[in-house]
Amino acid sequence: MADLTFNKIAGAVLATGLVIFGLQNLTSILFEQAPPAKPGYAIAVAADTSGGGEAVDVIPDWGTVLPKADIAKGQTITSKCASCHQFDAGDTPSTGPGLYGVVGRAPGTQAKYLTAPGYDSAMQDFAKTHSAWTYDLLYQFLKAPGQFIPGTKMTFIGLKDPQDRINVIAYLRSNGSPNYPIPAPAPAKPAAPAAGAATNATAPATNAAAPATNAAAPATNAAAK
Repeated sequence: MADLTFNKIAGAVLATGLVIFGLQNLTSILFEQAPPAKPGYAIAVAADTSGGGEAVDVIPDWGTVLPKADIAKGQTITSKCASCHQFDAGDTPSTGPGLYGVVGRAPGTQAKYLTAPGYDSAMQDFAKTHSAWTYDLLYQFLKAPGQFIPGTKMTFIGLKDPQDRINVIAYLRSNGSPNYPIPAPAPAKPAAPAAGAATNATAPATNAAAPATNAAAPATNAAAK
């Protein structure tokens, strides 16, 4: 009798252990996740479903926009760049090259930056086909550096607002490149005719009053003599 009781107790303990072990394995199967291949975290960005595409970014008429640009605002915006770039007259390099006098300067040639840390290969390749940082190139580069020069180590997301870029370029010109020429404004385009304007001038009268074709007939019979 004692042996039977012992066997029942032992069986119950064994069954309980099997149940617990099984639940642990089932839980690990259901909830186990593979470790990420690369440490870090992902930030989910909602896709733009508004349906409106990005407006076409037309190169500005520099002769018109630069004289009116806000240099002070441009300098304030460049505070976003201060963690990687210096703007002092000594052209001090940092994580990125110094930007004093960058307008009109040949890409990839800031002397103090050439040795350490040095320009990446993408910028060196860009420099082979572009002789100077013109207004047009800076405008396009500042919008999205990584897209304009694929492979560059400059990870700045860029300035999407065209006026922000114009103001920054105006500041960069004032800071070491004041003699870089500003082109003349583009000629004004002729104004389009006002809507509803008369397109046909008043037509001249085509039928003048017809002259009398039959003048009063002269008397053919004079008074008889």
